[in-house]
This record gives sequence, C-alpha cells and structure tokens, in this order.
Amino acid sequence: MMVAPREKALAAATVVVLLFGALGLSAKGRLEAWRGRRAVYAARTQELARQRLLIANRADWEARYAELRDLMPVFPADKQVDTYWLGTMDAVASKNGVSIVKRQVGAEKLAGDVYEFTIECKEWEGSLAALVKFLYDLQAEGAMLDMRQLFVRPHPSNPGILRGSFTLACAYLREKNDVTSP
Repeated sequence: MMVAPREKALAAATVVVLLFGALGLSAKGRLEAWRGRRAVYAARTQELARQRLLIANRADWEARYAELRDLMPVFPADKQVDTYWLGTMDAVASKNGVSIVKRQVGAEKLAGDVYEFTIECKEWEGSLAALVKFLYDLQAEGAMLDMRQLFVRPHPSNPGILRGSFTLACAYLREKNDVTSP
C-alpha cells in the first residue's frame, strides 16, 4: 500500500496539532502552578518585610513594653486573679451606673511574659451615658484592660435603657518562682 504525499502531510499536520495541544494542556497547568508560586512568593516577601520592620523597631517596642510593664499588676504564681479583675470591673460598673446581670470568667492564657484573663459579661443594662462613662473609666484603668467585643441593643420595654454583652480581657504578670533545689 502506497501512502500519498497528501496523506503524509495530513498525518504530519495531525501529529503536530496533537503535540501542540498536549503542550498547551501541560503548559496551562504549569502556568497556573507558576502563578500560584508567584503569589506565595509575593505574600512571603511582604511578610518578611513586615517582620524586618518589627525587628528594626525592636528598641521602640521594648521601651513601650518597659513603660507598660510597670503599670501591670503582678500576682503571685499560685493566686487566683478572677476576684481581683471581677472586683475592678464591678467597681467601675457600679460607679457609672451600669448593672452587670450575668458574667462568666474565662481561662488564663500565657502570651510571652504576660498573662491574659477574659471576663465574658453575658448581660448588662444601663443608659447610654452610663455605658460611655463605664467604657471611658475602663480605658483609663490603663493598658491592662481591653474591651474585645461589645454588643448593644435597646431594652424592649424601656427605650432609654440599653442592654447587651461584652468581653473584657485583663492583662497581668505573675511572679517568677525562683525556688532552686539543692
């Protein structure tokens, strides 16, 4: 059987088209993978620049930490801190006319040298002026109290009263145990 030159040319063209198609399909996947790696590289480059900036400003951060460290209360390693923070929150609330109805204490968490304790107030009531004064006085307590979440809604039967919930984070330090055994 004799293959005509025209059939040879068509067969060669078909093979070339199939090769280019296969190359295109494999190149598409590789191009997408390359774009993905490029995006990861750009994100990591930005993160590296941010980390280098933080390292460059280390002296400033340490100075700010030294200032705030002296403001934070220090508790013995075995002392429960919930009564101290609940008393502080209740004193500020009663001073400003905010009624805390239901609250729940969270767990103590360690972040570096600083401990964090959360108080979740499930329900509180007060006027708008009382709430603003309460929040201001909490902020005036210093860097150790941080309002993380605050939800406010009007009281259903009394429009002059607000109610809601909030989460208060309290920061403090613990004394180090320098007990050495012989």
